[in-house]
Amino acid sequence: MTLLRTTSDHTDFQRLVLALDTYLTGVNGSDDAYYRQFNTIDALRYVVVAYVNDVPVGCGAFKPFDQQATEIKRMFVDPAHRGQGIAQAILAELEGWSHEEGYTACVLETSVKLPGAVQLYTKWGYERTPNYGQYVGMPDSICFRKSL
Repeated sequence: MTLLRTTSDHTDFQRLVLALDTYLTGVNGSDDAYYRQFNTIDALRYVVVAYVNDVPVGCGAFKPFDQQATEIKRMFVDPAHRGQGIAQAILAELEGWSHEEGYTACVLETSVKLPGAVQLYTKWGYERTPNYGQYVGMPDSICFRKSL
């Protein structure tokens, strides 16, 4: 596996995000339109794309959240490649890059409907935190925070 640091202009990232959005439409059902408005990829400067045998199989990104933290966004691994440590590698790369940029923490939001994601973040040291911003009052949202 190789990891590429890039931006949201990268076509492999854009294709993976389309697959992610299709997947999330099935998960979120009628709430999908609400969540989608917060997941645009315009002008993301910090994007990681994972490749296996030169095939793009996963992605993730972050953006500044506040002066101390970044927000992890658009984490996705193609279902055919799950269980191979790809998500962990992407997450580690995003955390390392966040730290290099001077941030001391990461936050993220995921869904109770994505138990694999919840398990990944918990295992990786993320702790539940009160829902922030647009996720306040959203019963399917779970927010996490991790100090770097």
